[in-house]
Amino acid sequence: MIGRKALDLSSYLIVGPENTKGRPVPDIVRAALGAGFTCVQVRSKTATAREMLALVHACADVRAELGLAERVALLVDDRLDLVLAARVLGIAVDGVHVGQTDVPPDICRELLGPDAIVGLSAPREELLRCIRAGDLSCVDYLGAGPLRPTASKPDAGLLPDGTRHLRTMGELRTLAQASSIPIVVGGGVTEADLPAIKETGAAGFFVISAVAGADEPARAAQELVTTWRQA
Repeated sequence: MIGRKALDLSSYLIVGPENTKGRPVPDIVRAALGAGFTCVQVRSKTATAREMLALVHACADVRAELGLAERVALLVDDRLDLVLAARVLGIAVDGVHVGQTDVPPDICRELLGPDAIVGLSAPREELLRCIRAGDLSCVDYLGAGPLRPTASKPDAGLLPDGTRHLRTMGELRTLAQASSIPIVVGGGVTEADLPAIKETGAAGFFVISAVAGADEPARAAQELVTTWRQA
């Protein structure tokens, strides 16, 4: 497991069984980590709690097999209960990523302890409110997006009135410059977007389908990592 200080968000994979075109999730994780991805979040809206625990365990094993347990963060989306359960079972999980309808990040921090990683996603105005209020002491990074609609997360950017807000590079630059903690950007991100994202001051990018849904996940992951590093 890694600590908060070792967190590297530059290349961040989100993956679950819905996203892999039927391929095993651990195989996608192995391809991404082999290409240089630095963070993995296990996410599923359909898997049961026990299925998720098995997925997290398998991904932790892949990370350990590759010798990356001290360098790559392994997170769980939404489910604080699963992170706590994984720890009871001895599964090496580093933290949780939550949104506005999940357990609040301050409670996640209290239950997971000072060394756990806690990420937060929120609508644009909520992120700005948190940043301007300086209310980020219990959070390690902010997830911002989407850049465009994405089939991997159909509700991304949807507002209560049914309209969809997509991030502009100008907005991302404002967030990155104002925030005291790193910003990671995703939601329909492609390799072509990476230079512009890096110019905003974001710490990294996150993807789902660009790797998990690619015909050749290892090659796609390598291209993304290389482009980010060279931008």
